[in-house]
Amino acid sequence: MARAMFCALFTAVTLALAIGCAAGNEASTPRAAATQGGLRLPEGARFVDLTYPFDDRTIYWPTAATGFVLNRVRHGLTEGGYFYASNDFCAPEHGGTHFDAPIHFAEGKSTADAVPISRLVAPAAVVDVSAAAAKDADYRVTSADIEAFEREHGAIAPGSVVLIRTGWGSRWPDRKRYLGDDTRGDASNLHFPGIGEDAARALVARKVASVGIDTASIDHGPSKDFIAHRVLLGADVPAFENVASLEALPARGALVVALPMKIRGGSGGPLRIIALLPR
Repeated sequence: MARAMFCALFTAVTLALAIGCAAGNEASTPRAAATQGGLRLPEGARFVDLTYPFDDRTIYWPTAATGFVLNRVRHGLTEGGYFYASNDFCAPEHGGTHFDAPIHFAEGKSTADAVPISRLVAPAAVVDVSAAAAKDADYRVTSADIEAFEREHGAIAPGSVVLIRTGWGSRWPDRKRYLGDDTRGDASNLHFPGIGEDAARALVARKVASVGIDTASIDHGPSKDFIAHRVLLGADVPAFENVASLEALPARGALVVALPMKIRGGSGGPLRIIALLPR
């Protein structure tokens, strides 16, 4: 089923690109086609941006030496009379909407530049544990949650992107509510949901392409052993953290495009992640 949905979405993207490249020929546009960002999409299709902006409010791990810093180099008219703007930026690899390359917790596994595109562009399965997380800030997704999703929505096929929705996105960018503690330099009192070891192993067994979550880490806040990172990244499965707007996605049917900065030898990096929803 997932493969069929992926093929349908791939066809939708191909059609959208073909239509968008048509040289202004309105006759070639499908009836009632939608337009988004200048790109004509098949009827009813739309994009959802799953990325938080990077700015001085971006949440980073409490022990990070710095956050996101943007320094203006030029902004204004040049001597030639035309406008020109340019900035420098500095940021840790891990913070905001970002990507964990497998090497982040697994020696010898893929670095940021080596993760194949097939793990970054794939059909999504959105597992919603927001009800359980609302009752327990330290909730860990279990294999039973994965199995319950599959009973309702069908098996998670190999090559899928699994996105865990905890509801924590509603707390962004309030650092204390989002992390459970806003003490700089101290990560010992964090409280937010994550993925438990049995769920991580269940996802590896299903040969998923990648895993994302709408919290600061795939491990829950109080974690000291980071077992979800070790299990998933150890299986060369990359992770996406601080993913935005998961409430806008259905359990099935979205095509995720998650493209991190391609840092040679990197352990992660800033991520622009979107979803294409069909009709």
